[in-house]
Amino acid sequence: MLSTRSGEPLPTGSGMGGGIVAGVFAQAESMRPTLYGEKWAIVGGHPLVTEVGAEILRRGGNAVDAGVAAGFASNVVQVDMCNLGGIAPILVRPAGSAEVSAIAGIGVWGAGADLAAIRAAHDGALPLGGVPSIVPGAVSGWLTALSRYGTMGVPEVVAAAVDLAEEGFLIDPRTASHFATMASGLAQWPSSAEVYLPDGAAPRAGHRLRQPALARTLRTLSQAATAAADGGASREEAIEAAHAAFYTGDIARTIVDAVRARGGHLDTADLAGFRADVDPAPSVAFGDWRVHVPPTWSQGPIIAQALGILERRGIRSIPFDTGAYAHEVVEALKLAFSERERCYGDPRRTGIDTQSLLDDAHLSELAAMIGEHALPNMPTSRQAGPALPSTTAIVVVDEHGATFAASPSDTLDGAPLIPELGILCSPRGVQSRLIPGHPNMLRPGGRPCVTPAAMIALDAGRDAVWAAACPGGDVIVQAIVQAMLLIDVHDRTPQAAVEAPRLFGSSFPGGFHPHPVGDSLVFLEGSFSPEVGDDLERRGHRVVDWPANEFDAGSVQTVMSVPTGEGERVLTAGADPRRSAYANAR
Repeated sequence: MLSTRSGEPLPTGSGMGGGIVAGVFAQAESMRPTLYGEKWAIVGGHPLVTEVGAEILRRGGNAVDAGVAAGFASNVVQVDMCNLGGIAPILVRPAGSAEVSAIAGIGVWGAGADLAAIRAAHDGALPLGGVPSIVPGAVSGWLTALSRYGTMGVPEVVAAAVDLAEEGFLIDPRTASHFATMASGLAQWPSSAEVYLPDGAAPRAGHRLRQPALARTLRTLSQAATAAADGGASREEAIEAAHAAFYTGDIARTIVDAVRARGGHLDTADLAGFRADVDPAPSVAFGDWRVHVPPTWSQGPIIAQALGILERRGIRSIPFDTGAYAHEVVEALKLAFSERERCYGDPRRTGIDTQSLLDDAHLSELAAMIGEHALPNMPTSRQAGPALPSTTAIVVVDEHGATFAASPSDTLDGAPLIPELGILCSPRGVQSRLIPGHPNMLRPGGRPCVTPAAMIALDAGRDAVWAAACPGGDVIVQAIVQAMLLIDVHDRTPQAAVEAPRLFGSSFPGGFHPHPVGDSLVFLEGSFSPEVGDDLERRGHRVVDWPANEFDAGSVQTVMSVPTGEGERVLTAGADPRRSAYANAR
């Protein structure tokens, strides 16, 4: 019963003419509705990106066709968050399959990169510009996914991206604010400032951003595939021709020349020999789900390890929005990040099988380490260093269960624009460690362990599939874990789960050079109850108050596909409003 502050009761309204007081309808569970579909569902990091993927689905493409088209579009529309010359870690589940594949759209250090020489030349630092540049991995990731698991050709999936780059698009207020934040970083490189700081200032909302050099690079891929197809090549052979157009010839030489001019260590042979590896995605049981994540070239296994620890800690019996719940989540993630420091790195170089980290006995041993008080902080050094912004995400599921989840990344202020190509060269080397013997140390030909990650979960008993991805550096895996707990443990809808208050524990070296320590900090969004922060402090955590809907708390994008008792299939999608994520479903 509603009442005034003085205690006077008010009647309950209902129906037409029910008055100005609340009626009989329940309050909305989320700011945005959970979208429902039966043919497909997609969530992209920007409304234009989502629309590009949705149009491919309307035209009969599968989830991978749509995801790749959306990925290329994100490299144009969300150039503040990801780049065609950057990275694209990808997970794919083919329709009807019990397997999930991880596609390493992440480049490698050049064969000439030497840890000791780089340390000596730069006093133990990794200055941005050219030194941390690795082979661009995104293009190989997109094309490998399309070739192996898609149905369309290169011209079809890049057409929208070409148009958006050439004709331009109107910048929205949030993207304009990102450019304003990045302006000082962009200004240090004239080639970047010429395109992204028109008239010497960040573009305002409503400005039409055109990227003609980027359009030419994208068109080169399309034209190479078209020429091959016209000569009788199969779809896969035509895609391979597009791959060669980027990684050999003029584009590759231009990339190498630009990187080496700024002190980098790439050669044309590094690009010509590069291929996005495809491997089985390691997995862990969580409730009725089998949760698949990337191998340890990504921090994605933290998702699986944390969920495995929390399952063994009895997280399903602890109420949400309590100090006990928050403590368990923080500590499980702390242990999983400790594992990242102990053994995550390019599995081709470390020799560590990611699946062994998800062994039942090992997870039980980790779970037993959690007590009533905060575990000690992980020590590391304090330094100032480059701060790179975020990432974006794309999640697609179609009516046949084909699933695509990706976290493309590398932002404009991480490296100078190569003016002839309209792209940067991935600076992801900043995620390698300059410590000899570290599992993620800089190695010639090795991949850094990157922060972008995604997950695809399968429930074979129900023929259900669930995917999620998120931007946000070290926040990524923490935000995904928390959204998954709310959906599977607390029965929230996807949209309500991604909007729920979130925390971020920082008790480990950061993922970016120089990997500063977090000092047992726990950042807590303002929409948690006050009891949560008080309880965490009593347990030895150092709480930092965040505002509600904090940008740095990530932006989880998720889609679920679950059959009904009537034999139909329901797809549900949630798009986190902390950023520009947007969902569509049919």
